[in-house]
Order: sequence, then structure tokens, then C-alpha cells
Amino acid sequence: MGFRQLVGLAATTLATAVFIGQGSADESKQPKGVIELFTSQGCSSCPPADAVFGEMADKGDVVALAYHVNYWDYLGWRDTLASPENTARQNEYMRAFGSGSVYTPQAVINGRTHVNGSNRLAIEDALAKSGGLPVGVSVKRAGDSMVIEVGESSGATTQKAHVLLVYYGLATPVAIRDGENQGRTLYYWNPVTGIQTAGMWHGAVARFEMPVSEIAKKGTGGCAVLLQAVSRDGAPGPILGAATIPHPVNH
Repeated sequence: MGFRQLVGLAATTLATAVFIGQGSADESKQPKGVIELFTSQGCSSCPPADAVFGEMADKGDVVALAYHVNYWDYLGWRDTLASPENTARQNEYMRAFGSGSVYTPQAVINGRTHVNGSNRLAIEDALAKSGGLPVGVSVKRAGDSMVIEVGESSGATTQKAHVLLVYYGLATPVAIRDGENQGRTLYYWNPVTGIQTAGMWHGAVARFEMPVSEIAKKGTGGCAVLLQAVSRDGAPGPILGAATIPHPVNH
């Protein structure tokens, strides 16, 4: 996909986000899965994955989160969207999957498996085989609060999980002036800017409340709610449910 097409796609997505800011923040439809892309502006293999990710994010039927990592910065270009926290999350997945090393572009599907992020068919196949998201998660506005409601566990579902808020920024073009992608202007979608644990879920119907002002301040593009199992040693496990809170949420 060319840059002009990406810009047009971005404009459509941003216009939609503004339009649904008042309504869909109160009514969440269940996504079919969660795609977490680990990427870097300094990685020459990443632009095709970023384009695939942008198209899948624009469809709106998955929760799509892009974690920019910083370990390729030494190649000559410091990723403007990267953070140590994003790199740490990828390392935690590496430990959970028993992998020997991290790589980009890596797409983690529903916290259960990982594939090359530039391989659309592999991503779609992993989504189809992952078993979906068995626990319902919904978000609604209640005055100055955003209320997260989580359903009960099914018999085969983990009985304990973390409720995570993953904040992300707006789709943005970046002119890369050095490194492996020098001279290219690339578009980046839903770049993660922070992660916060909102509480613990113990298998029963639960309700969590967050200030709208807090979410609006941290997630300029939006916020994803992930219900994710965690192992005894703290490694991330399967994502059991998810929802998104689009920006703006403070209208």
C-alpha cells in the first residue's frame, strides 16, 4: 500500500473516531480478537507489517495495538514512538512462549501465539484458531466515570486475570531521516503510549470504574481494555476478553 493510500485510510479512521467519540464509548461491541504488533521505525522488515496492521486496525473488528520497541535504535534511528515499557512487554511474551529471543515484526494474537507481523494470512489463521475471546467485556460512560464491566468465567476459562488499560496515540506519519528506513515517510497506527492495571478479575461478574479525565489524558487515540491471564511468575497469558474506548471520551 502506498503512502497516499495510507494517508487516505488514516483520514477515514480519524474522522470515524471523532464521530463515535460520544456514542461508542458507551456501547462496546465484542471484537473477534486482539493483535499486538511489536515493531520499530529502525527495522527494514517492519514497514510491510505496519501496513498490514493499519488495514486490519481500520476494519474495526479486532483490538489492534502497536508496541514500538527500542532495541533497534542503535542501527542509526531512534524510534520516536518506542518506550522501554513496550520492549519489556515483548520480553515478557518471549518468556511466556519459551522463545530464545525477540524479533520484529512480531504479531501476538490473543496473548496465545505469535507470527510474523507482515504475514496477513498467518495472522488471520491465528485469529481463527485462537478460540476467540471467551469472556465478555463492555465499557460505558457514567457521568465523570468510565465503567468497565466484565462477565463471568466459563468452565474452561482461567478463573483469575488482570484488567489492563492500554493507552495508544493517534495514527501518525513519521519522516525517518536515518537508519535502515532512511528517507521514507511511514504511517504508524495505534502506537501504545502506556499500560496500567485497573484491577483483578476472579471469574465472577465484576465492575471497574476509572475517571474519564484520566483516560482522556493518557490515550490521545484511545484506550483498549484487556482481560489477560497472568502466570504465577507474572508472565502474560491468554487474553480472555477485550474492548476499546475511542477518543475523545470527555464529551
